[in-house]
Amino acid sequence: METKNQHNCGEWYVSDFGFCGPADKPLGSIYGNLPYIAPEVINGKGYTFASDIYSIGILMWEISSGQPPFAYANHDYDLAINLIKGMRPQIVQGTPTEYKNLWFNKSYFQDKNKE
Repeated sequence: METKNQHNCGEWYVSDFGFCGPADKPLGSIYGNLPYIAPEVINGKGYTFASDIYSIGILMWEISSGQPPFAYANHDYDLAINLIKGMRPQIVQGTPTEYKNLWFNKSYFQDKNKE
């Protein structure tokens, strides 16, 4: 899920969750845009409800910051390893407290690799 897949026509709609891929690929394959993929998925543990919540947390960060996550980095092996190790975008100044609490407590910094 990423902001380019959102449409606002008076109401918000989200389209294209990025799960399409070749039919002959194994179910455990990783699909999507690397900055939005949960670290545990990158680490081979598969997609879950929790990994979807992580992706929504990254989307929330993008909306609050006005920029794509990790725009400064190549979307490659090094970024994947850093995400697994816990790298996250920093909260931008002016983010509402309620938003930060939801974001950090429910998805953003939870270490799913310890499960």
